[in-house]
Amino acid sequence: MPDFGGLREFLTSRRRAIDPREAGLPVSTVPRRRPGLRREEVAVLAGVSVDYYTRLEQGRVGKVSDAVIDAVSKALNLDGTERDHLHRLLDSAGATRRSTATATPHSTRLRRIARPALAELVRLMDPVPAILQGPRMEVLAINRIGAALTADFDAMPVKERNIARWLFLDPSARRVYPDWESVAAGTVAALRRSWNPGSRDTMLEELVGELTVKSPDFSRFWSEYRLFEHGYGRKRFHHDLVGDLTLNYETLSVAGDDGLFISTYAADPASPSAEKLDLLISWVAGHDGLPSRGGYDRSSTTILPRVRPDSTSS
Repeated sequence: MPDFGGLREFLTSRRRAIDPREAGLPVSTVPRRRPGLRREEVAVLAGVSVDYYTRLEQGRVGKVSDAVIDAVSKALNLDGTERDHLHRLLDSAGATRRSTATATPHSTRLRRIARPALAELVRLMDPVPAILQGPRMEVLAINRIGAALTADFDAMPVKERNIARWLFLDPSARRVYPDWESVAAGTVAALRRSWNPGSRDTMLEELVGELTVKSPDFSRFWSEYRLFEHGYGRKRFHHDLVGDLTLNYETLSVAGDDGLFISTYAADPASPSAEKLDLLISWVAGHDGLPSRGGYDRSSTTILPRVRPDSTSS
């Protein structure tokens, strides 16, 4: 099983990311073996004893009050996503002490496919690029312009239809994203956030295990223990036909399907990127295939199944 990191790993990663000088602490007369804050410094900033914080970091303090969580979160400069994750880790640590058997049940999720209505929605969004994804970045449905903009996931074996896997194992992803480093780091952080410490997810474990072994970059990002929640923002793309374009993305969560979301992309009106996107849309509309990607000869959305890690592709 890959190392997902527990309470200790998370809190250690956060305190090591803080410069003691920026935290307002006096210069230490004792040389630091590692960057960031020491446990005793976090304890001082949070207003708790060193012994208590040490036991908290080790998950040995029982129920933790909201006041203490707030104080530790403030001391470590946690944002809302990180604070929620800390809550989940503390809850999981308590559940483990009460009953190991119930704390880490094996995933019982069955093989799933995109609901036809969802796939139809993605198709009808064409010419707006749209991708339906699961919480592990698995691609469940994509429309033609979405595939033209990113990759032809329909041509890939079922097991490989995953944004994270494509980003780290397919060299073409580095051409598609001029800011690959930033996009890749955010994708790993989103995978981190999707992990539920209170239950075992065998699909996520296999994905993380494979990418950790095959990609040093993934391993590096994973060890940083960053968290990211999909929302909205801007991304730069490159396409051989039109060059570089900057698009705004929006993330639409799917009600009733835990963890599913639709990513859509649009350019600023009357911008150079809008002209380039229109050119790409026109090209796709006038051809059966996808420019510079190959292998996509359908005129509608492909429904991509969610499968167990041991599933084979056809």
